Amino acid sequence: MRIFVATHNVHKLREISQIFPKFEIVADDPVDIEENAPDFAGNAQIKVRAIAGRHRGEWCMADDSGLEVAALGGAPGVRSARYAGEPTDTPANNALLLKNLAGVADRRANFTCSIALVGPDGREHSAVGRCFGRIALAPSGKEGFGYDPLFVPDGYDRSFAELSADEKNAISHRGRALAEAKRIIGC
Repeated sequence: MRIFVATHNVHKLREISQIFPKFEIVADDPVDIEENAPDFAGNAQIKVRAIAGRHRGEWCMADDSGLEVAALGGAPGVRSARYAGEPTDTPANNALLLKNLAGVADRRANFTCSIALVGPDGREHSAVGRCFGRIALAPSGKEGFGYDPLFVPDGYDRSFAELSADEKNAISHRGRALAEAKRIIGC
């Protein structure tokens, strides 16, 4: 079975493929769409709707996710990939996050992932996953992507970037949302 995924992000595609190993994961980047919803769920819906018409009778999926930091009022939130501005720049995003948290004791944060699905019958579904933790004082680890070197999940003393793919997928926001998506798809 195939799942068409509305993304060009190779890291997300790799994680989805790891969690859906029996499926053919096909990237279909929805170009020229504006992710202008105020929340992750709305942006995921915009993306999945942009590709669903091209793949009638197939499963289509989109993900929108990001980091929410308590002391920053939920920022970077839906602007996570563009926190430091356009174009996206992961090192700049991480540097700005650390700068904005300089001297802040409350470093609680969570990752949120919203997945929007359109089934072969055209019905829409959704799934959400969250992972709670804290922002480290400095980056560590070489795995993962985005804010992974800074995010230490609750119950761990290592960042997402220090965990194996299997460890991260078992507890991450995306792993949890994809587990719910697997239940929806029926696999």
